[in-house]
Amino acid sequence: MSTPRDAQADWLRHVLEDKNTEQSPAPLYAWTAANLPGLKKAAAAAPSSGTLSTTADASAGPDDELRRRIFILGVGNLGRLFASSLVKLRRPGSPPPPITLVVHRRELLERWHANPGIEITRGGRVERSCVDVDVEWWTEERPVSGPLREPGAGRGISNLIVATKAKDALPQADRLRGYLTSKSTVAFTQNGMCPMWPPRGPEYSAHRWPAGDGPNWIACITTHGVISLAPFQSVHASQAFISVGPVLLNSHQPGDDSPATYLIDQLADAPHLDGKSVSRGDLWVLQLEKLMINSIINPLTALLDCKNGELFTAHAQDGAIGKVMDSLIQEASRVFQALVLNKKISSEILGEEYVADEKSLKGLLDRLSFDSLRTMVLDVGFKVRENTSSMLQDVRAGRTTEIRAFNGWLVETAALLDPNLRLLTHENLIVLVEAGTRLKLGTPETEQLLSQL
Repeated sequence: MSTPRDAQADWLRHVLEDKNTEQSPAPLYAWTAANLPGLKKAAAAAPSSGTLSTTADASAGPDDELRRRIFILGVGNLGRLFASSLVKLRRPGSPPPPITLVVHRRELLERWHANPGIEITRGGRVERSCVDVDVEWWTEERPVSGPLREPGAGRGISNLIVATKAKDALPQADRLRGYLTSKSTVAFTQNGMCPMWPPRGPEYSAHRWPAGDGPNWIACITTHGVISLAPFQSVHASQAFISVGPVLLNSHQPGDDSPATYLIDQLADAPHLDGKSVSRGDLWVLQLEKLMINSIINPLTALLDCKNGELFTAHAQDGAIGKVMDSLIQEASRVFQALVLNKKISSEILGEEYVADEKSLKGLLDRLSFDSLRTMVLDVGFKVRENTSSMLQDVRAGRTTEIRAFNGWLVETAALLDPNLRLLTHENLIVLVEAGTRLKLGTPETEQLLSQL
């Protein structure tokens, strides 16, 4: 019961096989209600970012409004949470950032203009926001009526938050590469590891932007619990925090002068997100720890069709579930420690001085040890015991799960580091979840199957 491994991720292989590095992708059209014949009246009354045409001179660079505008690609739970928080941002001496929500289906654009706004239920109270934000649908389909516009009015996208599912995040950003420049910042919000970390991120960026003028890449680690009720409606089930920081910045404007600083600051200061800005090295370690938690709680709850807390009862921990968890943690710890000890990768992320310092290196290896990670899993499990994992929500809704972004990342990274480093428990868990296996908690059959992982 195992799943194939490959040292090179499928997404990277697909990109590197594309030899048209000098050719921009096909243009996209930014549809608004003005492009929907049945909604022309609504469009006339609705706000629009369409004051900039597709014929604008791209060499002129974005004006101040475009420089500050934040595009949020994906309007699922995280997209709603980020949009409804950013729209409330008030900073002394600075206007709130203009927001554009980008939907992935025409039907969502129609639905929005029939009933605009995002509803977030928080503490039993329904909060409605984003009524006046711009909403667009980006597609290769050319409108037959209304204005012809491209994303960012064809002048580039300064700030893009990618809030899609993990498997779609890089492909969607890659689709927009013709609108991304050295002055652009792209933020990934997905669970799992940001795809732009070394060594694969720099390979991708160098292939797509051979002149070194690619965008700045940042990532958010989100610990909030959000549950979907309907399109544009979510429950903020558990309020926590986000950590945001740089992953891969270009060298055109380094440090505090980087365009990434603007989006990082907006996310760190937005209400309800309880955000903090962290260094690149801290972000990497925090993402490793978060991925480890996701690779355990998410697939096990999806497999057992249970709330998070049912994995952490005394009975579960004393039985097969506890043993499987220990095996998953042990395998993850081996990968993390191998990453840290791979000086080519860790030096690029943490810095050569950090990796050369024995005390710092030992402290990080201890932090990523089995004992430390197990303590973290039990602590987080208690805090989120009343939550339903995102993977179980996906399974119940018939959607593809993100197990490849969690357990699959660990398996692929192990193969990249050492062909002999096998993660059999993670591999077997991937097979079960992708096969749609559903087990009943506490039965002898379930205990027996889990004991074979």
